Amino acid sequence: MDQLSAAFGPQVFDVQGVGAWRSRFAVTDLATRCFGAVGAALGEVIEATGLGPRPAVTVDRRLASLWYSWSIHPQGWQMPGAWDPIAGDYAAADGWIRLHTNAPHHRDAALSVLGCAAERSEVAEALRGWQIDALEAAVVGAGGAAAAMRSRDAWLAHPQGAAVAAEPLVHWATRTGALRDFGGTRARPLAGLRVLDLTRVLAGPMATRTLAGYGAEVLRIDPPSWSEPGVVPDVTLGKTCAHLDLKQAADRARFEALLAGADVLVHGYRPGALDAMVSRERRLELAPNLIEVSLCAYGWTGPWAGRRGFDSLVQMSCGIAEAGMGWAGAEKPHPLPVQALDHATGYLMAASVLSALARAARGEGVSSARLSLARTAELLCGLEKGEDGPAITGSTPDDLSDWDEQTPWGPARRLKPALSVEGAPMRWDSAACELGSSPAAWR
Repeated sequence: MDQLSAAFGPQVFDVQGVGAWRSRFAVTDLATRCFGAVGAALGEVIEATGLGPRPAVTVDRRLASLWYSWSIHPQGWQMPGAWDPIAGDYAAADGWIRLHTNAPHHRDAALSVLGCAAERSEVAEALRGWQIDALEAAVVGAGGAAAAMRSRDAWLAHPQGAAVAAEPLVHWATRTGALRDFGGTRARPLAGLRVLDLTRVLAGPMATRTLAGYGAEVLRIDPPSWSEPGVVPDVTLGKTCAHLDLKQAADRARFEALLAGADVLVHGYRPGALDAMVSRERRLELAPNLIEVSLCAYGWTGPWAGRRGFDSLVQMSCGIAEAGMGWAGAEKPHPLPVQALDHATGYLMAASVLSALARAARGEGVSSARLSLARTAELLCGLEKGEDGPAITGSTPDDLSDWDEQTPWGPARRLKPALSVEGAPMRWDSAACELGSSPAAWR
């Protein structure tokens, strides 16, 4: 049994379309299979909740590949840049290291270790004499985010790599409980399902965007200080977004009231971070039948279980960037053509929510799930590449839907859905929105 079937049960779906991202790794096959997992799990929900027989599921591999990039296509305006000017790969004394500085506090941490100004040339000069392992440890120790480039063999021999390789793709935990009749319909199977979204770039927002595509009410909560302008127009599709500061008593009380009315909680806090604000015991006291799906970067066991991380950093750590460098004949780290670990983990999180809903509807208790970017990387590294077909390099007008999406930034078009579930089309009831643009309340 393969890893996806072990996590979610039989994976039955058809594939159409041609093409693949050019990569050392089977990125398009990963995209196709993760969309298939979502479709198969949604079919389970439809059957288990009595909405009809399990439907046929089809994935378009070209569109699946493109959804791993940008789904939104602005019409007459441009998306803000996604990267801080200092973020990126740097040559150090004994290899390569990547700094992730999109968040201001992560940038400040890196600069405090290097003792230089926020200029890329000065950063490059300041770290040139560092050993990569020492610099990685220093930046992470200062509260920043960085990753030294390792080979696959070095990663698998590393205590964290070994720990991640021993983990399941999805950590499942089940307790007694029952599913609320949230009122889904055959055409909108998740209509009435309340999903509380505590996620940031990029995996978690993919998961909740997917659930919104089948009718779920998704309420995203961010602290007032948080901003991610380079991705918000892409990831807030179909959601409402509110501001709460969970470190403040009044806002935490409001969050607890929302949680009491939620069916699903999706979060991407580092292990233990959410518990420090609202303990797991308190969450279950407020919402005894809550389905909780969470992710972290570097896995749930091992010495790095609490480490900050992002897709691009995990690619450096686990050997993907180094293997790509050799495959491409490049002189510097060669990452995946898209942030496939984020996207794949996001769709697997969505599949986890759906699988948990189906289990509960069958009377099998309430399940929660934990996933990680690093464990998804192991899934990718274990996939054999099939025939690539034509190279996918980006979308064309034929890949876009006819929906004239009116966003706060201007009109936009979206990619056509990559996933087709018979009788339940993926569509969104509202356009993308700004963070904090709605009250912290269920509709």
